[in-house]
Amino acid sequence: MTVNLNEIITVTFTLFAVIDIIGSVPVIINLREKIGHIQSEIATLVAGLLMVAFFLVGEKFLGLLGIDLASFALAGSVVIFIIGMEMVLGRDFFKTDPDAKSGSIVPIAFPIIAGSGTLTTIMSLKSQFESINIFLGILINLIIIYIVLKSTKLIERILGKGGLLVIRKFFGVILIAIAVKIFKTNLNLN
Repeated sequence: MTVNLNEIITVTFTLFAVIDIIGSVPVIINLREKIGHIQSEIATLVAGLLMVAFFLVGEKFLGLLGIDLASFALAGSVVIFIIGMEMVLGRDFFKTDPDAKSGSIVPIAFPIIAGSGTLTTIMSLKSQFESINIFLGILINLIIIYIVLKSTKLIERILGKGGLLVIRKFFGVILIAIAVKIFKTNLNLN
C-alpha cells in the first residue's frame, strides 16, 4: 500500500462531487428550519462509520452475492452518472424522504452524505486506487463535511442561491465525466 498524493486528490474530489455537501446546503438549511439544531458531530460520525464499514466489508458482501468488483463498478458508474444528471438538470430521479425526527442521522448522515451514490463510488474507486488513498480521501471529506455542516448559515449568506446553483451544476458535470471514466475503465476489464 503506497500513499499517492495524486490518487488522494482524485479520490477526494470524486467523493466531494458525489457527496455534494455544498450542493446539499439548501436541503440542510431547509431541514434545519424544520427540525431545529443539526448535530454536526453526530451526522459526520455516522456518515463516516457507514463509509468506512462499506469500504472495509463491501467487497466481501458483494462476494457473498456473487458480484465482482468490476460489475459493481459498472453499475455504480451508472448511478453516479444519474446523480450527475440530477445535479445538472435540476431534476430528482432518486427520491428521499426529508421528513425525519432524527434529522442529524436520517436524512443528513444517510442518505444525503453517505447515500447509495457515495457507497457505490467508494466501491467503484477500489477498482482503480490503493485502499490507503481511498481511506485518506474519505477522511478529508469527513473533515470538509463537518466544517460545512457547522458553517451552513455562513455559506448561505456568502454564496446566495445563485452561487449554490452554479456549484451544484459544476460538480454535476464533473460527476458525469467521472462516471464515464469509471465505466470505460471497468468495461475493459471484462
